[in-house]
Amino acid sequence: MHRWPLEDKPLLVFYETTKACPLACRHCRANALLKPLPTELSTKEAMKLMDDLTGFGKPYPILIMTGGDPLTRDDIFELIDYAKSLGIPVALSPAVSTRLLNDDTLRNLKGKVSSVSISLDGARPETHNYSRRTALEPIDVFKSTLEVFRKLREYGIEFQVNTAVMKLNVHELPQVFKIVKDSGANAWEVFFLIRVGRGMELEPLDPWESEDVVQFLYDASLYGLPIRTVEAPFFRRVIMQRNSGVKYVGGKLYQELVASLRELMGEPPINIKQPSFTPTRDGYGIIFIASDGSIYPSGFLPLTLGNVRKDNIVKIYREHPVLRSIRDARFNGKCGICEFRNVCGGSRARAFTELGDPLGSDPACVYEPPMK
Repeated sequence: MHRWPLEDKPLLVFYETTKACPLACRHCRANALLKPLPTELSTKEAMKLMDDLTGFGKPYPILIMTGGDPLTRDDIFELIDYAKSLGIPVALSPAVSTRLLNDDTLRNLKGKVSSVSISLDGARPETHNYSRRTALEPIDVFKSTLEVFRKLREYGIEFQVNTAVMKLNVHELPQVFKIVKDSGANAWEVFFLIRVGRGMELEPLDPWESEDVVQFLYDASLYGLPIRTVEAPFFRRVIMQRNSGVKYVGGKLYQELVASLRELMGEPPINIKQPSFTPTRDGYGIIFIASDGSIYPSGFLPLTLGNVRKDNIVKIYREHPVLRSIRDARFNGKCGICEFRNVCGGSRARAFTELGDPLGSDPACVYEPPMK
């Protein structure tokens, strides 16, 4: 496979189709609502966005339809079919609810989407249901989520599991990993909490806890399930260090997580391919379109770059000065002198949220680069 030209076009385009959602998750970036806002892109405008995406040239970026819950849009299958007719690969990120993500929906999705992403934020119903609370009728979201895993496998639809990690659930990560591995998922994507939207209610990990967790994720990846992180790009530094033989003793949290992992999974199998990664980061390989058409570097970095109603997404991605600085790894502070800045680059969203500087150093990274 040829290296994706991240300087020229994103690998992933996230399109927040709507803010409407039957869930009211405590960490929701989107501040999702029960009903759609009148400002969201119309069917025609959404199709125009897809037309613009073809300007990146083939192979086209993957269009990830997210929300809110994209299934609440009456035209969601019309939009999926239109993207497919253009040759744009589509992935879907629906919310788990008994009403919308049903057998008819899954039958319609089969063969139309490249993958589906489903969230699981705890290994116990108490944890997951607390995080993924419902805004409508009460349902056991944990039980429904496990049932959706089974049905996706039954229908032959590839899926990944997304987990938002925070102090609330960090000690359950080994158990969550086992559930994900046993579910038949194709990947596990671990989101490190950024305090935006309703995420202001929850407590993120401190920097050394974050380091312990990404080091644990390296150990978990040795069991053969691809693992990616969101807003913790320093996981790539860890992959490079550990692949080259650097040992990590870790703190109490790391030792607890790895001991639990070994107890649940046994020793890692031999001859597993070393973990690898694609060096994307907010605004580099990733771009986000909000429900009203606003363009952001990512969903967690609410820095407006333009709007697809009047601006061309290709031009914004290739020419916007903030994105050019991110692409060229022209960062401030220690991120700017770090030898891993081109493969990691730190969380631009966290730097913006906590420091007010999208080019600042990532406050969650404990690594101290050698002084020049």
